[in-house]
Amino acid sequence: MQKNYIKGSEAVLKSLIEEGVDTIFGYPGGTIMPLYDELFNYKEKINHILVRHEQGAVHAAQGYSRASGKVGVCIATAGPGATNIVTGIADALIDSTPLVCITAQVSSDKLGTNFFQEADTISITVPITKWSYQITSADEVAVIIAKAFYIARTGRPGPVLISLTKNAQIELTNYKYRSDLVFNIPCLKRVQISQSSIKEAIDLINSSKKPMIIVGQGVIISEAGGDVIELAERGSMPIVSTLMGLSAVPSNHPLFAGNVGMHGNLAPNMMTQRSDLIIAIGMRFSDRVTGDTSRYAPMAKIIHIDIDKAEFNKTIKSYLQIQGDAKEVVKLLIPGVKRSLDSEWDSFIKECWKKERDLIIDKLLSDSVNDTVSMAQAVDSIARIGKGSVVIVTDVGQHQMFCARYSKFNYGRSMITSGGLGTMGFGLPAAIGAKVGAPQRDVVAILGDGGFQMTLQELGTIMQSNIDLKVVILNNSFLGMVRQWQELFFEGRYSFTEMINPNFIQISNAYNIVSKRVEIREELDYAVKEMLEFRGSYLLEVVVRNEENVFPMVPSGSSLDEILY
Repeated sequence: MQKNYIKGSEAVLKSLIEEGVDTIFGYPGGTIMPLYDELFNYKEKINHILVRHEQGAVHAAQGYSRASGKVGVCIATAGPGATNIVTGIADALIDSTPLVCITAQVSSDKLGTNFFQEADTISITVPITKWSYQITSADEVAVIIAKAFYIARTGRPGPVLISLTKNAQIELTNYKYRSDLVFNIPCLKRVQISQSSIKEAIDLINSSKKPMIIVGQGVIISEAGGDVIELAERGSMPIVSTLMGLSAVPSNHPLFAGNVGMHGNLAPNMMTQRSDLIIAIGMRFSDRVTGDTSRYAPMAKIIHIDIDKAEFNKTIKSYLQIQGDAKEVVKLLIPGVKRSLDSEWDSFIKECWKKERDLIIDKLLSDSVNDTVSMAQAVDSIARIGKGSVVIVTDVGQHQMFCARYSKFNYGRSMITSGGLGTMGFGLPAAIGAKVGAPQRDVVAILGDGGFQMTLQELGTIMQSNIDLKVVILNNSFLGMVRQWQELFFEGRYSFTEMINPNFIQISNAYNIVSKRVEIREELDYAVKEMLEFRGSYLLEVVVRNEENVFPMVPSGSSLDEILY
């Protein structure tokens, strides 16, 4: 048999290409240098995006994955390079984002000696990955990378970490890759959907008076949005969304009733408390969705559909659990569902929406306090002028909730945000990855002034890689969400939440990025239009009101009935 001896570092790159990888995000260093040296020969086959911090690499890989549906890949050196990506790995696990993260490690014979830049990356990452593995020999490379991609994308997606010792990069191996391998991993075996559960679910839906569908990110991951719409139409059932499920169905669909949870729309929260049947698809009943779990959906039987059985009855007890891929399960439900619109239920939903429009939305979008700009108005301007077609990537905070409430989405994979971990600094690098992953789409990063400053060095990545990204900073000179909680629940003691900010325009100019600052509302729409029409990177700073709050709000630990306006 013919031998094909190559270095372990080349085996890594060949394996990535076999898995369809076209882009990696990374930052070189001492121990990963053999892999980077080999990467020099693969520049035409793999697009390497040089970030400015390893945290930027992992968040960019997340954004790439969420926008493209592919597995995101990042690489970092040993020690601090590896520990710098830990936050992004934890974020990817809780938000079910498939990643393969490759970090270097000292040579096998130096392990455990406190060698320069040695850190026990495996022990650090085991709790926050689907799988972590340390390669100590070049002969392991091909099969371990195949297994890593299989685990990352199979079942409930998530991050995998490979720690690659320096000797494994340098040694020779007889390379052979099998991307079609199916690994015998019991928890990843294909789920057999219970047909009796499907029949029971159909009976429950057809006999219900006040049903509703809640879509989570599992619907986006499985590309089941169209199927959910068909199910909803056959059953005349309203659809609501979690934060992570936004864009799973178009915002303008007549059955879409908004997003649910702490800062969700009034109608979905009120519907939850009055529904007699909730079909929860690909969502995990986060505390931000449920409020007080003991008072959640008191009148509803819950059908919980999820690929991960560990989510069943974890926080909310469900009446019926169906384990399986969301798309497959929904397709099985569709043929049997047939129920007519309940006029009383439909009227209740419309009344809730009218109340929210009258009390909050119309008032907020039309008010002109000294011609200043509200966050809601800024997000609404982007939604209107972008006509719901742009990919919105957010950081974490008040602006994130305003984006969830006032953005419009015509297409899937259009709302990319850090949900479960709530990672400030996520937005800018994730938007870079999203633009690389969906180059044909307009991508707008909407950031707060606090989160932007956590990873603003990634403007250098935009400059060097010539990325056509639009960046909007909603600058209120506060850590806005913390300030809102301090105002409402800590007697207005603004303890270390006011921000003394630098000149963002000068910073943008230093990175050769076209920029503009808007302070007056009458200039807002023109500035947003100019930004969206500009070909190339663009930074728009919108100075917004200092002490604006995002409402409605369900206080932490309260029932979804206990809503602050």
